[in-house]
Amino acid sequence: MLESLSVPKRRVAAQFVLPGGASRNVAVFLAEAAPGHTGGERLSDLLNNSGSLFIPAVDADTEAMTFVHCENLALARVAAELEPNVVDQFTIPTEHEVEVTMMDGQKLRGLITYVLPEAHSRLTDYLNNSAPPFFPVLEGEQVALVNKRHVAYVETLRR
Repeated sequence: MLESLSVPKRRVAAQFVLPGGASRNVAVFLAEAAPGHTGGERLSDLLNNSGSLFIPAVDADTEAMTFVHCENLALARVAAELEPNVVDQFTIPTEHEVEVTMMDGQKLRGLITYVLPEAHSRLTDYLNNSAPPFFPVLEGEQVALVNKRHVAYVETLRR
């Protein structure tokens, strides 16, 4: 009877990075379906919308169950194909190549992409008003989900 109430989950590899740069390779468990978009739940859904302070993860090396306090994560990385950029195919997105400097001095470079009305499409508009608490930065084959609470500044780079 209880099995019929369980939500099917899939195991997804991720890297959690703490302030100071310590990182752990983990597996998180994401639902096969997600409200608000087609396809399965994404790590960004879990970090931005879970309503839970702690999320379960399995340490990739030890297989120990860990409960991670989301607000204390500096960032989380997953394969880019697991965090598709959901942009309307008929709208040209705004893109900024950036370097993000975290409060502890860690830096990452990548691409921030979003769609906003032209009058409110500056990077500062996105970061202040539209970006979720963990905003995506595309780093080649990975997406870094960056915790806004741990960002010191975002610098635009010339392409």
